[in-house]
Amino acid sequence: MAISNLSDTGARILEEPVDGCVDYRGRLVLRSSSGGWRSAKFMIGVEVAERFAYYGIESNLITYLTGPLGQSTVTAAENVNVWSGTTFVLPLFGALVADSFLGRYRTIVVASLIYVLGLGLLTLSTMLPASTTTFDCQNTNNITLCTSPPDHRFQVILFFFSIYLVAVAQSGHRPCVQALGADQFDEQDPGECKIKSSFFNWWGFGICLGALSTRLILNYIQDNLSWALGFGIP
Repeated sequence: MAISNLSDTGARILEEPVDGCVDYRGRLVLRSSSGGWRSAKFMIGVEVAERFAYYGIESNLITYLTGPLGQSTVTAAENVNVWSGTTFVLPLFGALVADSFLGRYRTIVVASLIYVLGLGLLTLSTMLPASTTTFDCQNTNNITLCTSPPDHRFQVILFFFSIYLVAVAQSGHRPCVQALGADQFDEQDPGECKIKSSFFNWWGFGICLGALSTRLILNYIQDNLSWALGFGIP
């Protein structure tokens, strides 16, 4: 009888709503069906995939700019620095949008859709035949002037539009995913509070795993097989 009473009490605790916690629709959440590792594992997986995609662009970007796009090293380095700086500044606005308007969950969903669109357009830009188009050069007064053909200029525009679309998507991911993952654990519960510390350890491991796999896999594919495949895999 005592064992039965203890099990009934445990079941009631699991079915009780978590104090002060609601889902993205404003509904009370139950400990038995919400939060914990079941949600946190998914958030870590999202972050690993996002880091894999981001470093798949950033880690080899200058090689693509100086190679298929034909930019000088100075121009390519400047473009990489501006884009990287933008990806670090925009999360300030993404955090504002999440806290004041959409909430973390909806911000992540919208950012993910933009991310997929940006990566898709980026892959498309590398598949355009303009990658192999020669430049039109003329020598006037011992000065050589080269102009890009119209189709190549379109490729460049589409490429930069795509990577800055990814930067906009970053603004929704960076300030929200880790915070939403940490929200899956109830700080008022001693057991979940302890597990929350382990979550941050696995979070850091996931980020490193995403970055490492990018440099081992995607950079090789981009340099030796195909830029379209290297950008398309993420």
